[in-house]
Amino acid sequence: MQDVFVCPSGNMLDNWKKAFPKAVVTSSSKAIPTNKPILIWVQANADNKAWLDDVMVDLFDLVNTNKIVVLANTPNQSDALAAMTRGVVGYCHAYSPPSLLKGLKTVVMHGGIWLGQDLLKTLMSATKTIVHNSPNNVAKALALLTTREKQAALEAAEGLSNKEIARKLNITERTVKAHISSALEKLNVKDRLQLALVLNEKMDATKQRTLH
Repeated sequence: MQDVFVCPSGNMLDNWKKAFPKAVVTSSSKAIPTNKPILIWVQANADNKAWLDDVMVDLFDLVNTNKIVVLANTPNQSDALAAMTRGVVGYCHAYSPPSLLKGLKTVVMHGGIWLGQDLLKTLMSATKTIVHNSPNNVAKALALLTTREKQAALEAAEGLSNKEIARKLNITERTVKAHISSALEKLNVKDRLQLALVLNEKMDATKQRTLH
């Protein structure tokens, strides 16, 4: 899928170039091709709010055939939630490292949603009060995983980052990533938010049984 960056200056940031060397950039939503699916990356700059508002109106008309990611210069939860309610599938800092941007693309291309860590934790906490899975369903889901996959998945479902999980379980971040990826595949979920929806009922008690 073609990457198209939309920003007021019409210039690519260095981290964008390193992540997607073949991407194109434009300052106008009118220049976005409509004859093929694309991943649209929009820079949200507080200094150019009028430009952003105009661009987003046009882009949301394309949301049915394309995916939109917002790259915020100064990320905040209220803006992220507002973007998500309009159909945006990703939200992160505009100056995120290339490896993170590549990971974001992989997640959204597979149908997942990418959020900042703070917002993700907020939404995961909210799921515990509005979504209720039976203990039996949670147990069945966990039975599909290895011991280490269970441990990593339960921590991820509470909003911990790979680095935090690695430190807590005394394993490498690469190993955590492998465990989480395997758990997502086995449970047939696309991202960590969906993982939380599957595992949130009786989370604390289940985790205690799993970890001890």
